[in-house]
Amino acid sequence: MRAALLEHPNQDLVVVDDVEIDSPGFGEVLVAVAHCGVCHSDLHIVDGSLPSPLPVVLGHEAAGVVAEVGPGVDHLAVGQPVLLSPRPPCGRCYMCQRGNHTQCLETAGLMLGTFADGSTRLRQSGRTVYRGIGLGAFAEQVVIPATGAIPLPDDIPLETACVLGCAVQTGVGAVLNTARVEPGATVLVMGLGGIGASIVMGAVLAPASQIIGVDPLPDRRRRAEGLGATHTLDPTSDEIGGAVLNLTDGVGVDYAFDAVGRAALVETCVQSTRAAGTTVMVGVPPLSEQVAVPGLMFAVSEKKLLGCFLGSCHSPRDIPRFVALWRAGRLPLEQLISTRRPLADINAAFADLASGAGLRTVIST
Repeated sequence: MRAALLEHPNQDLVVVDDVEIDSPGFGEVLVAVAHCGVCHSDLHIVDGSLPSPLPVVLGHEAAGVVAEVGPGVDHLAVGQPVLLSPRPPCGRCYMCQRGNHTQCLETAGLMLGTFADGSTRLRQSGRTVYRGIGLGAFAEQVVIPATGAIPLPDDIPLETACVLGCAVQTGVGAVLNTARVEPGATVLVMGLGGIGASIVMGAVLAPASQIIGVDPLPDRRRRAEGLGATHTLDPTSDEIGGAVLNLTDGVGVDYAFDAVGRAALVETCVQSTRAAGTTVMVGVPPLSEQVAVPGLMFAVSEKKLLGCFLGSCHSPRDIPRFVALWRAGRLPLEQLISTRRPLADINAAFADLASGAGLRTVIST
């Protein structure tokens, strides 16, 4: 099987054609990957910000077609187009039964590269190959629990649908599921890459009355305005806290989202929210970073700080509703995709991501 391998941090990925993949086991499916988006979380592993067992196949924002169905799977068939979720819920464990599907206990090991039995389902020349961030989709095929393969209708192109896997679930879900932004609320979005742009789209759906986007790159600010941001700020020239207060008549925003994953930006979000306002940590911060909040003032002002993983989504529920919103013209997924590249150009795609070029590069596998 052809796949892009990361052998060591801070080195280029190598595209090889000799990775072996197992047939699907009980409750699993084998999916032929068609397209996979390139996400900043993958870049964190490439640059060593997030630890990962190596060698690893990255890529966790994918769509494809079911190629083989394992025993016990009766709701999917060979040839079915599917969206692949990096956090498939089991539906049975303590967390799933309480509605916290992104915290599923039975599939938690996938985030570290292994199934519950310790296998990765991948090998190369006798050595184990790991799955990055739950999936490993910079490859021709993946094996996944069937609950993580969400059926797609035939009218949505797979290269469009793939961004639902991470960017849209994370960003739109952060607004609708994690924060539960109500109509008329005011929203601040720090960082306007693929995740931040998806947060903007979610805020439009809420619908928020003000959506303030912050990014140093003019192209990203322009794209966010095209998606519905009512105001955009440049952190290299604007004092964000003061500008947010001016835009909200001195009150502060109801909700602030950090889409970058930096402690300093989370702290700016907390400062920019009104009393009893909510800050949501959406971006993935380095392990070394700690967020500092002023204890007394944070408590007496009743502010809230929420963690958010994959937009608190339950993929079997949320993917169909996001597709319905796309079909209705209310979720412009195509505007997230700025570049398309073949798997052979995977390192150029990561270079674009590191430089801030565009919003989302989609890889054809």
